[in-house]
Amino acid sequence: MSSSEEVGEDMNVNWDSSGTVNRRFKDRAEKVAKTKEMLSKQAVKIAKQAEEHESFINKVTHLLGVLGFGGFCFLLGARPQDIPYVYCLFYVTFVPLRWIYYRFKKWHYYLLDFCYYANTIFLVDLLLYPRNEKFFLVCFSFAEGPLAWALIVWRCSLVFSSVDKIISVLIHLLPGIVFFTIRWWNPATFEAMRPEGTSHRLSWPYVEDKSYLWTWLFVVPLAAYTLWQVLYFLIVNVLRRQRLLRDPEVMTSYRELSKKAQKANNVWWRLSGLLGDQNRLLMYILLQAMFTVATMALTVPIFLSYRFHVIFQILKVSASVWNGGSFLLEVMPRQVIVKEKKKTEIRPHPELQTQQDQPSASMETATNENKTSHE
Repeated sequence: MSSSEEVGEDMNVNWDSSGTVNRRFKDRAEKVAKTKEMLSKQAVKIAKQAEEHESFINKVTHLLGVLGFGGFCFLLGARPQDIPYVYCLFYVTFVPLRWIYYRFKKWHYYLLDFCYYANTIFLVDLLLYPRNEKFFLVCFSFAEGPLAWALIVWRCSLVFSSVDKIISVLIHLLPGIVFFTIRWWNPATFEAMRPEGTSHRLSWPYVEDKSYLWTWLFVVPLAAYTLWQVLYFLIVNVLRRQRLLRDPEVMTSYRELSKKAQKANNVWWRLSGLLGDQNRLLMYILLQAMFTVATMALTVPIFLSYRFHVIFQILKVSASVWNGGSFLLEVMPRQVIVKEKKKTEIRPHPELQTQQDQPSASMETATNENKTSHE
């Protein structure tokens, strides 16, 4: 066999192998696309069924929400060391359900927000690295910094009849309670995180070293926040930009906040326009960064003072309950009126239906008379 024939056979073999690899990749891509399409259809189907039974679901949610809140308060006092496991169970159960609902509503880009990024980090810390005190401090800064203050600033409402609002409140409120119990009420964690041979240490962890606290409660968390902000900008404003431009119904945090701020013409709308309308997104990022810096700096005194930390927990719960009362008494009645108007617009009025039936009846009478005359 000549060398040219050998080369030709090698090329054929390489061509066949590359073709096989390409077919495999193509088949896998098709399978992934079909799976995504099937999941999206199921999500839409489940969400539609939930909307059809909204009244009954709200009643059941209110019952379970009140009972669950009472049970959580009992557990918080009786077994505070179990609160982290309750939080983990909540997160792995309800966040996937929220994705299903948000996918149907075209709100799924909300799941890229900082609160979900931080909660995922909390889950890793509690399940995989529960004795790493540096990781704990970073999580403490997230939980009692941006997440906790977002609960107050963005007016999250504790409404027991709304699954969506309960989840929104708990995503921001529960992490702070979890790390509060670990910081002050869990002696087992205290002992586990204290390295051997450091009995002289006055308190945990390294409270006497302020530079250490500022590094792990402020500098490192701020770097982790910056990483999230860069990733979020690349995904939402670069990679998915055309998708968002094609469909204005797809919501992101910036779209919702800017829409509400413009409608209310409040201070946030005026601040975001300081650099002109074309730079509102940049101003939104800067304002959010300033908010994050300020709230993370406050976590140092919160970490050092038990009394301050207790007051802060009461403030968070009170704010969410107050906002929930405002929603029930002010917002919900207006929503009910709007829904009833939409139903009456869709459903034909009885008098109009009678008027529509009368011409058809007269036409049938005239037709019968014509038939009789012809006969």
